[in-house]
Amino acid sequence: QVQLVESGGALVQPGGSLRLSCAASGRTFSSYAMGWFRQAPGSQRDFVATISYNGGRTYYAESVKGRFTISRDNAKNTMYLQMNSLKPEDTAVYYCAAGPNTNGNPLYSMEYWGKGTLVTVST
Repeated sequence: QVQLVESGGALVQPGGSLRLSCAASGRTFSSYAMGWFRQAPGSQRDFVATISYNGGRTYYAESVKGRFTISRDNAKNTMYLQMNSLKPEDTAVYYCAAGPNTNGNPLYSMEYWGKGTLVTVST
């Protein structure tokens, strides 16, 4: 069992920046791949970014490439999502997730989920 807690969600203006954090506990953090997903109002949960257990591989949705950066600090049992040049369409509840490592994008292997943190991009 892995417990995940997101933080950092806020109201931000278009073009602004925000950093989300995900604190993990319960099992060996370094053994899991992790990722960020988001769900906009009335929409399905979408993949945002993932990162391998040691941070060696990262994957991004096309919609956020060049704007978002996923990272992790295993010594602190924490994962981050740096979001720059935010757009209104980035508005969503952002979820932290963890799961078994895979050879490619671990998008489909996520087993543990946080409760989410709300990011609202609006004037």
